[in-house]
Amino acid sequence: MWTSWKRRDTDREKPEYDTYTLTGKELLFCLGKGIFVTGVFAYVFYRSFLGAAALPLVLWDLFRREKKAKIRQRKERLCLQFTDTVLAVSAGMQAGRAAENAFLEAEKEIRTLYGKDCEMAKELALLRKGLKNQFPLEELLRSLGERSHVEEIRDFTEVFAAAKRLGGNLREIIGRTAQMTQQRIEVEREIETLLSAKKYEQKVMVWIPFLLFGYMQISSPGFFDILYHNAAGILVMSVCLLLYLSACALGERFMDIRV
Repeated sequence: MWTSWKRRDTDREKPEYDTYTLTGKELLFCLGKGIFVTGVFAYVFYRSFLGAAALPLVLWDLFRREKKAKIRQRKERLCLQFTDTVLAVSAGMQAGRAAENAFLEAEKEIRTLYGKDCEMAKELALLRKGLKNQFPLEELLRSLGERSHVEEIRDFTEVFAAAKRLGGNLREIIGRTAQMTQQRIEVEREIETLLSAKKYEQKVMVWIPFLLFGYMQISSPGFFDILYHNAAGILVMSVCLLLYLSACALGERFMDIRV
């Protein structure tokens, strides 16, 4: 019963990396951005306050995107920190430490590299607490793999648990896994570097239609008046809006390259 209580108490402390709650500052930023974007689109495509009715949908999409971006950033940080942890563990085991002691020693290095409030430092603190409460190391690591929703971490924890249970060469497995994960991260960074210029160009292209619209409004006032407040104009602008949003979504998919 005492063990069961300790397990439940420990589980409540474990973060779930596939969810994220936006802070008040992030919510206000999304709200302001949503109002601005909705106002611009309502004016450019319909020149009517009725376009503001789309604000709830815009806010929902912005909140979803912001949460998705935060979750992705958090997972990327965790994966990088986990790789450094495995490298530290591998070095410790090469020096003759047991796997449990190597992970405990890695906590100091991770705190030094990333600070005590980083994701992996908190996970290693939970691991230390779990080991103190007599939980098996492979069970604690498997829990991290399941909660992280990161392929590299999940694969490592499953291989580690199998090797620990069947008596495999943990030193070789940890060292090889660390090298493979590090190589994968380096490839992802290279791809990100190559795509950074294209992503910037995409962001510029997203605003080009609005800049051209503003230029035409200044240089030729009334040029677009025929497209507003009539059935044919509303239909044409609706089609243009649909094509614009489709092009933006397609561009994002092209730029989202994973290894």
